[in-house]
Amino acid sequence: MAETKTVPTSASVTEFLAQVEPLGRREDAEVLLGLMRDASGVEPVMWGTNIIGFGSFHYRYASGHEGDMPVLSFSPRKASMSVYGVYYPGFESQLTEIGPYKTGKWCLYLGRFASLNLEALRHTIAWAWNGGVPVIAEELSQ
Repeated sequence: MAETKTVPTSASVTEFLAQVEPLGRREDAEVLLGLMRDASGVEPVMWGTNIIGFGSFHYRYASGHEGDMPVLSFSPRKASMSVYGVYYPGFESQLTEIGPYKTGKWCLYLGRFASLNLEALRHTIAWAWNGGVPVIAEELSQ
């Protein structure tokens, strides 16, 4: 079985964010960092080389594959902000007021934050931290 590459590291979140380009994506990443820090009450940790995560939980798929992942996390990619832990198929109702977004299988993709309702995003992040993920973790194990 392949080894999981996305694990907590000792890399500096501050140093990582200082390298994010373009500048607008870096600014949005700082906003998201604050929203997730406020919702979780924990300090961020680098997971792998480009994911900033908060907290962690253990998962096990029906296939037997298991590992740990952050409860909330994001990666400031050039094309969009990839946000993990706030979107799962079937939970679209949590996103209706955020503004323009796209989804992947387990990921929310956000463009520039100037076009988003940050209060709705804050609410969604708090929802995810305070109970959204344990429900999903249970579903993954079945």
